[in-house]
Amino acid sequence: MTVGVFDSGIGGLSVLKHLKKQLPDEHFIYVADSYNAPYGNKSEAFIKQRCLGICRFLLEQQVSVIVVACNTATAAAVKTIRESIDIPVVAIEPALKPASLKTRTGKVGVLATASTLQSQQYLKLVSRYADNVSCFEQAAHGLVEQVEAGRLDDEETYRLLRQYMQPMLQQGVDSIVLGCTHYPFLLNAIQNIAGESVAIIDTGSAVAEQLKRILSQLDKPLQNSAQEHVYYSSGDIMHAQKMIELLVGQRVKVKALAV
Repeated sequence: MTVGVFDSGIGGLSVLKHLKKQLPDEHFIYVADSYNAPYGNKSEAFIKQRCLGICRFLLEQQVSVIVVACNTATAAAVKTIRESIDIPVVAIEPALKPASLKTRTGKVGVLATASTLQSQQYLKLVSRYADNVSCFEQAAHGLVEQVEAGRLDDEETYRLLRQYMQPMLQQGVDSIVLGCTHYPFLLNAIQNIAGESVAIIDTGSAVAEQLKRILSQLDKPLQNSAQEHVYYSSGDIMHAQKMIELLVGQRVKVKALAV
C-alpha cells in the first residue's frame, strides 16, 4: 500500500525511518513543507490550512493512510484532518506515557515547540499520563531551524540545547521526551549534554506500530518493496535533496510540492 507521511519540514524523516524499518514492503510518499517551517510559530488557522492542502495532495497520490509526522500539526489540526478526509490518519504525540512509566525520579523533561506545549491535546496528555510525575517543559525555539539548515552538531546548536536542557537537568529529570520530530536528529548532542543516565525518548517506533496495526486491517494488496519512495518539498529543492539524502543516508529524488 502507499502511505503518505508529512511534516512541517524534514523532521518527520525521523519517523519515516521507523516506518520503513517496520514496514519494508510498503511504499511511502513523504512531504516536507519546509518553505513554511517551523509550524511552531504559526497560527492554528494557518497550520490547519496547510495540513488540509497537503492531505488533499496526498489523496490525489492515492495513499491509503496518512501519517502526521509532526507534533505541532497533530496538536493544531489532526481533529480537523480526520473530519475532512475518509482514510485512516495516524498522528503523533509526545511520549509522556512511556516516560512516566519508566522514570525513577518522578521527574520528566519535555522539549517541544511552544505550539505543542500550549495545545489542548498536550494538556490532556499531561492530565492522562503524568498525574504522578513532575513535568519540566521547555519550548525549544530555534532547534527546528538548526535541523532544517543541517546544523546538527555545531556550536549554536549546542548552545541552544544547553540553554534549554540545563534547567530541567538541574531539577533531576531522568528522562527527556522529544516532543518534535526534528529533535531526534540532534540525539547525539542531546545525549552528550544529558549524560548516559538520562533516557531520551521519541515516538517514532510507536507510530510505526500503530501504522502496522491499521494497515493489517485494510483489505488492500501489499506494494512491491522495490518501488522507490517519493519525496516532495515546498522549499528549495536543491537544499531539500541535500538534506534528505544526508538524513536518510541514500540518494533520493525530491520533487517540488505545488500546494
